[in-house]
Parts: sequence; C-alpha cells; structure tokens
Amino acid sequence: MQRLRLVTFNIAHGRGLNPVQGLVTQRKMRLNLRRIARLLDKLAPDVVALQEIDERSRWAGNFDHLDYLRVHTRFAHSVFGINNRRTGLLNLSYGNAVLAHHPIRSAETVVFGQRRMGEKGFLYVELDVGGRCVPLVNLHLHHSSRAKRLKQLDLLVAWLREKHKLHGKSWSIPPIVCGDFNNAHLRVDATATLLKHLAPYGTYTLHPQAGRTFPSLLPARTLDYIFLPPECRLVSCEIVRTIASDHLPVLVEFEIR
Repeated sequence: MQRLRLVTFNIAHGRGLNPVQGLVTQRKMRLNLRRIARLLDKLAPDVVALQEIDERSRWAGNFDHLDYLRVHTRFAHSVFGINNRRTGLLNLSYGNAVLAHHPIRSAETVVFGQRRMGEKGFLYVELDVGGRCVPLVNLHLHHSSRAKRLKQLDLLVAWLREKHKLHGKSWSIPPIVCGDFNNAHLRVDATATLLKHLAPYGTYTLHPQAGRTFPSLLPARTLDYIFLPPECRLVSCEIVRTIASDHLPVLVEFEIR
C-alpha cells in the first residue's frame, strides 16, 4: 500500500499572529514564511494544502508566498488557485495552493462568487502517486454565514459529480477533501453536510476527531479538517502546535489500499 502524509494549513496571508493585515512588514512576513517552511520540513509531508496564501498582494509584502515556500522547502511541484484578484495601487492576488513531492497531473480552480476581495473557492488537483491518480480538493468556505457555506458546498458537490462523470474512471480513489471549513463539526453545518454528500463515493472519515485548531494560541474551535475516502486507512492524525498562523495545521498519515 502507498503511504502518504498530508497537511492542511491556513497560513493567514503570512502575517503570523498579527490580527491586522497590512501592518506586517515584508521582512517579518518572510521570516514567518521561513518559520512555516521549517515546520513543514519537520513534519515531512508529501502534500500540503494551503489556504489564505498570496501570489502578489500589497498587504502581504507584494511577493509570491508560494514560490518562497517552495524554494525554502524544496517541494518539486506546486500550483496556485487564485480566488481574489485586484489590480491597481492596492493590488491583491490570493487564494489556495498545493505543494507536493508527487507530480501534479492537472489542476482546476473554482471560485464561488465574483467579489475581488474576500471571495472563497476550492483548488482541485490530480496527483500522480506512483502511477496512480489521487484527486484532492483544497477548500475554503465562508467564515460567518452557515447558509453561504452550505450553498458553496452545493457548488462543490455538483462540480465533483460532473468531474466524476467525465474523468472518474481515471481516479484510483475518490477525492480527498481538506481545508478551512470555518465551522465546528455540527450536525447542521458544512462538515456534516459534506459527509452526507460524499456518501455515494463510500463511507468517508473526518479528521481530526478530537482537538481544536483555532485560534492557535488558545484553541477553542476546530475549523480545519481532512475528509478521507474509505480506500484510505488512517495511520495517524495530529494537530500541530505553532505560532506561525492563527490556525493550527492538521497532519494525517494514511495508506491507500
């Protein structure tokens, strides 16, 4: 069986624990991104799903954070999924991203709305893991509205259904889904709803099943999750302590049957 280590991590635009975006110097952002790079080197994941990562934004030092992390972690493959773009003096460009040691066969970005700031979406990638196609969804849902989160999930599930019709035969396993869901695991919110939507692909498991990920200094809620399909046998799951973001990363190690 193929063993993989996967991390999902909302890096908060590289600002660390500073609550105000735009008041962190480029130097401090680079220092914090190197802190994240050292953490990833220590965790030794095969795949990293990142949320709130900037391509080139004025409020985040105006440099490519993914490229900076890739260089300092030596991941061979990376891809951006930009959800927000704004040009001009106060330029913005940010969203989700994936770093991987395995080749990325293909990638698609889906944005839920049309706002130029604060918009959410998901990045879909197909990884080549030893010749097997492993689909992964890196997702970021609305932070304050349960109704909007559920609507965003409807868009995701409909998109996956069409993707499965067209390309599902190439999948070695159903999609792994991870990211920042912006809700605790409640019966009436996004995580429980997604488990029901994923049931046609098999019985998924949700991780972590205990512990909290936000805010990082004194965690009170779990917002960050990884959904594993039944073909993935969990080996271990860990919520990793760090001060590099206001979220804590989640690491799972699993075997693909």
